[in-house]
Amino acid sequence: MTRVLVVEDDPQLVRALVINLQARKYGVDAAPDGATALRLAAARQPDVVMLDLGLPDMDGIDVIKALRGWTRVPVLVLSARQASDEKVAALDAGADDYITKPFSMDELLARLRAAVRRNEDAPLVPETTLVETGEFSIDLLAKKVVRGGQDVRLTPTEWHLLEILVTNPGRLITQKYLLQEVWGVSQSNKTNYLRVYMAQLRRKLETDPSHPRYLITEAGMGYRFEG
Repeated sequence: MTRVLVVEDDPQLVRALVINLQARKYGVDAAPDGATALRLAAARQPDVVMLDLGLPDMDGIDVIKALRGWTRVPVLVLSARQASDEKVAALDAGADDYITKPFSMDELLARLRAAVRRNEDAPLVPETTLVETGEFSIDLLAKKVVRGGQDVRLTPTEWHLLEILVTNPGRLITQKYLLQEVWGVSQSNKTNYLRVYMAQLRRKLETDPSHPRYLITEAGMGYRFEG
């Protein structure tokens, strides 16, 4: 059973989410504040966290940062904050998706399914388990990236995006394909997600992120990995 931790202080929304998730056979825990959420995350080891940013005891972004100190569990932000800088701050902190309130339950469930999908282990053929460059190495089987002898910590979304690119070296991967595979959406207005995540990956992997050697942008079309 897939376990979901709902972190939200609005009792009515919590009730609606619990009913809808349990009806679809998800296990659900709920936390009304950040401190409870962090305790439950450690104790229950959820498969996905749904997180409101406006919590009574701390900002949701601080909850994301605390989680990222020890787990790569997918974090879906559910927030009434619609400003672009708020979204970027949450994604930079380690969130995997950002859904603005009010949202449709169908869209939320689709995003949840996508998060679960990309966090599951995918079978890999032995020839593609190790990708090495002059700067970093990627073990696709262990889901591990090493740069300069140090492990690079990636969120599940960062990992899934990188995995698609490095398993298709030299090939243009379109924005539409990446949005569909990684987020389960294909709307062109979500391309800002790609820009944010590619910038994060470059900061973590490239020697000069502003002039990338490996993670290349094809303007207006998509991205490719040059090994």
